[in-house]
Amino acid sequence: MATPRILIVGGGFAGMECAHKLEKILKPGEAQLRLVSPFDHQLYLPLLPQVASGVLTPQSVAVPLRRMLRHTGIVPGGAVGVDPEAKAVVVRKINGETVVERYDYLVLTPGSVTRQFDIPGVDQYAVGVKTLAEAAWIRDHVISQLDLAAASTDPAERESRLQFVVVGGGYAGTETAAYLQRLTTAAAKRLRGLDPEQIKWHLVDIAPKLMPELGDRLGEKALSIVERRGLHVSLGVSVEKVTEDTVTLTDGRVLPCRTLIWTAGVAPSPLIATLGAKTNRGRLVVEPDLTVPGFDGMFALGDAAAVPDLEKGAEAICPPTAQHAMRQGWAAAKNVAAALHGQKLTPYRHKDLGLVVDLGGIQAVSKPMGVQLTGLPAQFVARAYHLGALRTVTARFRTAANWGLNAVAGDDFVRTGFQSERPATLKDFEKTDAYLTPEEVHAMVTEHVKGSSTSGPTRPGTP
Repeated sequence: MATPRILIVGGGFAGMECAHKLEKILKPGEAQLRLVSPFDHQLYLPLLPQVASGVLTPQSVAVPLRRMLRHTGIVPGGAVGVDPEAKAVVVRKINGETVVERYDYLVLTPGSVTRQFDIPGVDQYAVGVKTLAEAAWIRDHVISQLDLAAASTDPAERESRLQFVVVGGGYAGTETAAYLQRLTTAAAKRLRGLDPEQIKWHLVDIAPKLMPELGDRLGEKALSIVERRGLHVSLGVSVEKVTEDTVTLTDGRVLPCRTLIWTAGVAPSPLIATLGAKTNRGRLVVEPDLTVPGFDGMFALGDAAAVPDLEKGAEAICPPTAQHAMRQGWAAAKNVAAALHGQKLTPYRHKDLGLVVDLGGIQAVSKPMGVQLTGLPAQFVARAYHLGALRTVTARFRTAANWGLNAVAGDDFVRTGFQSERPATLKDFEKTDAYLTPEEVHAMVTEHVKGSSTSGPTRPGTP
């Protein structure tokens, strides 16, 4: 009897935790584990704003998959289509080669991408905060704007280079704006010929409140903290259009600006739309046990799945947060193993542990288990939570050491320059246009099956 093949798509919180748990649950040789990921690491997204500002190094927030997974084959690429009938996934590897991975059990954890809207110029001039490459590009770009402004004699150019716009008043947007504003304030003190008063950061959100999930008191506290630092917060406002050196808001203001950071929510991976399955606001509808109705052997979890929130009841679904993704990964591993052994599957259930928002320095707002905290106590809780969520001792040590060094020595303002010629577009960084149609997937799988039937033995992962 052939060894069952378990294929996991996505190496984020949900995917990596599922693979790690399966390695512990299953006996050696009981199943073949393979994980498809375009990156060789699990990225701890909540700390990306600190990478963008230079407080943390990229290695601190990127846990190598091969450090965590000892018995899982890593396929270096992205899934661009799924053929549920043939139980096959089309994968485009990082070298451009396209291969077909067969499965008996499929765990879909492709995550999410930055949500875009049909706003002129956003696709050309906006960059998100979803990958290490984006964080590195943002840091280089922001510092270069300060250098170029200091060297320019054109007042209009200086103004456009010294205004920065962050769209999205959620956790990612607020933390990104807060940390980068601290970076530019510190850098301006060391750059000759640059007036710190000319540097302006704008945080824009269509919602009437900043981070409404925190509640009125903590949301207003966070707003007060960032505004006292000089951040210009515009609520109930969105972006109307973007050009190379301007951002036009819906209230009529035209901001001279060459830096637009887009964090206005997330959307499920485009891979989900290729399945033709039932969705809830773009997220794949799943049962409480994380199985996908009507698709044999398929599980889905994390940001791309609408997992019922049994704690809240009614029609509530779990929010796309790291803590849910990690725990869903553990639950999925147990259920995949149960399905493999012919046992009963159990529903996912987890009570939300709360929220933490790190605003830099000693400022933070946190709501652990419903307890509202601000200032140093909130910062202690926020950083303790992040350290606990990082998956290796090495990552925790690096992160804690970086925090300590930054607190003592302050910021450095070094441009690496390795991405200076790379276009800053969401499409290029997040590969949102890489996916195939169901017809293309079916044709590719069929061609692969025909080819493999006439070519003799095949490599692992093929029929």
